[in-house]
Amino acid sequence: MSDTEPGITPAGHTPYSAWIQTDVLHTLQRPVSNHPGEHAWITSVQVSELYWMLIIREIETAQRQLRADDLPQACRTLERIVAHHVPLNATWKSIAWMTPTDLLSILSRAVETYGKDTALQGWTYRQMVYLLGIRQEEHLQHFTPQPARWQQLNQVLSEPSLYDDVLAYLDRAGFAVPAAVRVRDYRQPYVPTTAVEQVWRDIYGNAALSPDLRRLGETLADIAEGFAEWKHLHLMATRRTFGHRAAYFGTEGIAWLRPTLDELPFPELWSARGMIGDPPAACPHMHKRERT
Repeated sequence: MSDTEPGITPAGHTPYSAWIQTDVLHTLQRPVSNHPGEHAWITSVQVSELYWMLIIREIETAQRQLRADDLPQACRTLERIVAHHVPLNATWKSIAWMTPTDLLSILSRAVETYGKDTALQGWTYRQMVYLLGIRQEEHLQHFTPQPARWQQLNQVLSEPSLYDDVLAYLDRAGFAVPAAVRVRDYRQPYVPTTAVEQVWRDIYGNAALSPDLRRLGETLADIAEGFAEWKHLHLMATRRTFGHRAAYFGTEGIAWLRPTLDELPFPELWSARGMIGDPPAACPHMHKRERT
């Protein structure tokens, strides 16, 4: 029997156009300037928005799987996030042609049409960042014009991040994750501990443990790298198209963005790397010649 029985597809549509909503999708790019590249700019940003929402959904799915102690399925879900970062980060290529003149001619018309804005008002990106465990409550102020989104983000800020659920899973699996790490005010920035660092050292240092645990660690590391790469590309695009102009609330855009490169999710997963494995006895970094 056919998958598309008569009457299922709305009039004026094919099954494809009805399912993918192509007629709606291609009405969502509405340039406000005469610049021939504005359509590329809008499309690139909208594609990024779609991928951020996709990553949000994947993180939420992985959290449910971790809470159900289904580590293999959680790893599969998290590996999809790694794959999603590839096309997400590639969106910067679509606007790599932009010069300061190009960008400012587009932004000036956008400001005239909609008012002055800031990229910090992107609620989808902020929700993804909160779920990754980077908790900055002060950014909620940017969403007061959107009360429903403010409430949504406020709720996410009050709940466990992906890393919180990873650590809760590891605790249930028998690793010594301190209670103060597991039961805390999730709205506050996460504070790394040597105890959690030791958990990751044990996972990587004990070959007898399930390989799925190391698969979890490596997948989280891949996610963090993809996230960090996007931020680096954002910084470089800002350098090329905006330079040292004031951007975010009067602060120079580059000066604002540069410190965010240090906002790396899953901190102990990274700090433990310097203590995993036994370096060779002759390693020059371990045995430096004494000065005479």
